[in-house]
Amino acid sequence: MSFIAASIVGFLSGILASMGLGGGFVLVVYFAIFTDFMQKGAQGINLLFFIPITVIAVVIHIKNKLIDIKTALICSAFGILAVVAGFYLAQNIENEWLRKGFAVFIIISGLKDLFGKKSDDKKDVPDKKDGQ
Repeated sequence: MSFIAASIVGFLSGILASMGLGGGFVLVVYFAIFTDFMQKGAQGINLLFFIPITVIAVVIHIKNKLIDIKTALICSAFGILAVVAGFYLAQNIENEWLRKGFAVFIIISGLKDLFGKKSDDKKDVPDKKDGQ
């Protein structure tokens, strides 16, 4: 793929990721299908891609007072442990099994989104009565 195509995919992945809409999925699929990267390399690049996006998002959310710092630090600590464990696990899995596992994960996620229970976003909105 050309530099232009890779730039467009990276840009779109960044936008989708910053909105929480699956930018990582787009990036991994691009690398796995349109380049000669192995699954491990595609997922590794995807993880590196999200470091600056995550830092920017956290800074903006802290500025807007949308993050409880104590909870974020606890979650981050366990997240770092999970990343280390996942890294060692991925090193011992054949590339083909990793591809299949990723495909199953994407299918299950899609089915959950399609058929899962929808939350009622209007629960926390107070009722407006008498023109208030």
